Amino acid sequence: MKTLNIIETAYRATLEEQDDPVVWIIHAMKGAGAEQSVLLRANAVNYAVKTQGAPPLAFGTRAQKHGPRLADAIGALPGKGVPVYLLSDDLADRGVEIGEILPNLLLIGRAELPQLLDRYDRVWHW
Repeated sequence: MKTLNIIETAYRATLEEQDDPVVWIIHAMKGAGAEQSVLLRANAVNYAVKTQGAPPLAFGTRAQKHGPRLADAIGALPGKGVPVYLLSDDLADRGVEIGEILPNLLLIGRAELPQLLDRYDRVWHW
């Protein structure tokens, strides 16, 4: 069964876990043989920006020195056979230029969503 994972809520648990749990589970499910795809929309389109990063964070004496590397996690998916779609309308709404995003990602417009959704047996919205 083909599953499309729509990731809309960005930076969920990224400081505690050093990654987005949804992106992590997609990597794990693909590794177990599941047929996965990703659509980044709303604030999650920022995951595809090459130069994004999270500087170290400290609370009192406790320091989180290893921030999330979400662009790396997203950028690795196409190489594993996981198509990653970006909603171009949401990129434009956030002022993200095409030259700022990772290579090998697939841009689609909001008007193309019905056709994309129709190609999948399951759609999970995160």
